[in-house]
Amino acid sequence: MKAIEIEGVRHQFGEKEVLKGITLSAEKGEIIGLLGPSGAGKTTLIKIITGQLIPSSGNVRLEGHDMGGASGEVYHEIGMMMDDFGVYERLTCYDNLKLYADIYRVHTGRIREVLEWVGLYEDRKCPAQKLSKGMKGRLMLARAVLHRPRLLFLDEPTSGLDPATTRRIHDLIRQMQQDGTTVFLTTHNMTEAEKLCKHIALLHEGSIVEYGEPKEICRRYNHQNKLRLLLDDGTSVRLPNTRESAEQIKEYLQNERIETMHSTEPDLESVFMELTGRSLQDS
Repeated sequence: MKAIEIEGVRHQFGEKEVLKGITLSAEKGEIIGLLGPSGAGKTTLIKIITGQLIPSSGNVRLEGHDMGGASGEVYHEIGMMMDDFGVYERLTCYDNLKLYADIYRVHTGRIREVLEWVGLYEDRKCPAQKLSKGMKGRLMLARAVLHRPRLLFLDEPTSGLDPATTRRIHDLIRQMQQDGTTVFLTTHNMTEAEKLCKHIALLHEGSIVEYGEPKEICRRYNHQNKLRLLLDDGTSVRLPNTRESAEQIKEYLQNERIETMHSTEPDLESVFMELTGRSLQDS
């Protein structure tokens, strides 16, 4: 049984179709990534998977349960981190988690455990409105994992955060995955997706345009592989990384013209650009 199964999901807002037949699945205990620019439909899909929106058509199953008629038992297995979802600005870090501990019937000792886990125990009495963006992000992650969910949904979890906080959140996500949690991650950050995800789906204007392991996807587009040469007069030359370039490179070498030479393999950004004509950073 798959942890997440999405079959033919479509969704419209008025006349605009924002999801166009999404089919995707994830094994238990894996991190799967949905990679695409702003407006591609990532957040809408997460809201449908987690039952916040009803799709126009299609089906979603979590841990074998049809989300069309999901019970409270299923929702107890879900953790979510989306924007400022679930953070009460006037409450302290501790009281934010205490509220959810009461809802999920989680022992209060777990609050200290997760605050220490995300590095916020010393700030437990600080109101959420006084936290930095990075600290608030860690508080949202603590709230999402407070009840030990088997399924964790993270919507752009490190957007706008500094590198140190991003690394810490990445480490926490990996630890959750190692503990058996299935993680569904949306991001427009190519590096984040490559570091964390076993499989990635590239989403463009509501459709999945490519899917697979990050390195496998890049290998499919190896025709993008180029050699970049910097010559002694400062000229930059790009050549196909094929045998047809050998004579030209030989000539440069014989005349001692080459200062540096690098191979430029395709990455997820260049693959996405080839498929869609857009950057992952576009809004």
